[in-house]
Amino acid sequence: MARHTWTMIVSAILFVVCAAGVALLPVPYVVWTPGATYDLLGADGGKPLVTVANAQTYATTGRLLLTTVGVSAPTARVTLIAALAAYWSSSGDALPQAAVYPPNVDSGTLLTQQTAQMGASQEDAVVAAVHTAGLPVSELPMVTAVSPSGASAGLLQPGDLVTFVDHTQVKTLQQAQDAITSPSRHVGDKVTLTFLRDAKTLQQTIITKASSSAPNVPTIGVDMAMGYTYTPRVSFAVDPAIGGSSGGLMFSLAVLDKLTSDDVAHGRVVAGTGTVAADGTVGDIGGVNEKIAASVRDGATVFVLPRSNCADVVRRPDIDILAVSTLAQAVQALDAPAGTQDPAFTCP
Repeated sequence: MARHTWTMIVSAILFVVCAAGVALLPVPYVVWTPGATYDLLGADGGKPLVTVANAQTYATTGRLLLTTVGVSAPTARVTLIAALAAYWSSSGDALPQAAVYPPNVDSGTLLTQQTAQMGASQEDAVVAAVHTAGLPVSELPMVTAVSPSGASAGLLQPGDLVTFVDHTQVKTLQQAQDAITSPSRHVGDKVTLTFLRDAKTLQQTIITKASSSAPNVPTIGVDMAMGYTYTPRVSFAVDPAIGGSSGGLMFSLAVLDKLTSDDVAHGRVVAGTGTVAADGTVGDIGGVNEKIAASVRDGATVFVLPRSNCADVVRRPDIDILAVSTLAQAVQALDAPAGTQDPAFTCP
């Protein structure tokens, strides 16, 4: 065999080996795939995923699927081939690892953050559902964090809803802060807070300490924000490891379905995604096509998503897509008879 022929053969073999080696090298990307779904009207191990107590509830029909995205772990070995396959797939994606997993954040911290996001999402979802159901919701200043070395350590807890500071009724965050730091109060003076905890009215007298940023300003060592009080008691048995805030809309729909006589799912398998604020506003999320694919796989015929995600959707004929901007719109869109769709709730 001629020398140039051997040269071509060896070159071709080396090229294939090099190409294969490059294709199998790990790349700093994360692969997204369709994840698991959870029927929020169902149960897990005999325990309902959503329980509503201390209010009249109604029977539900159909299924409401909370959708998720399967995400490769930050330590997973993602090859160039796997990343390209996910990127070109209509039901998957590949994203730079830094865009999904913040650098220098360990997996334990990340899980804690995602779990906290899910807890906050559930709280907002309940408030939105209770309000949409026409039941009273009141806003009050709420303790969100207590400094371990602060004046309120062991006395107040996150979630306490403040109603009075001494004898002054407070309804806003500013009113509570002004009452605590009143010009007539000095560091070391006592302040008595009346608050709601687990639907019970409690009182605690706290000896103020100096603020670290202003030594002459009395402080009780807590962070506060506006919180909510309402009659229904809602609990969730969804695995907190799912994390994140994108399940808010489906949590709201499940709670609302139990609180009202109007059937939300109408016997269908309805899936969806989207954040929801306490006022019912629906916000966009990531991984929408992966969630739609998971919904079709698990039998859903309708998928509800934030209108702001319409530009991300890859259309498919096997599921109806409803685009909404509020929780109330989601209920209205789902009220349409099976097989029909209001043009007001379609993606442009």
